Amino acid sequence: MEKDRPRAMHDLGGVPRYMCDAVDTEPHELTGFDREVDAIRQILGMKQVMSVDELRRGIEALPEADYRRLSYYERWLCAITATLIDKTVIDEAALRSALEQAS
Repeated sequence: MEKDRPRAMHDLGGVPRYMCDAVDTEPHELTGFDREVDAIRQILGMKQVMSVDELRRGIEALPEADYRRLSYYERWLCAITATLIDKTVIDEAALRSALEQAS
């Protein structure tokens, strides 16, 4: 592998600056948000709109700053949203407009 090649967040093995981060292995309660995002992903899978591989690819494509800032299920939601926009299932402009109206 090329030494200076940029890596995605899923490909950090051996990178010194990440070797001191402890992995949180403690179980935690799922929030209502976590359950809703998981339900959306399951429905999209059952309807064959989006696969788990597409979810994973979307999470791995997140920029490092977003990956580190977002929670586990927020990463899922970003990946789901990006995939649905890429597949033109949802329109990005319409989504932004709806989000602005909701806030």
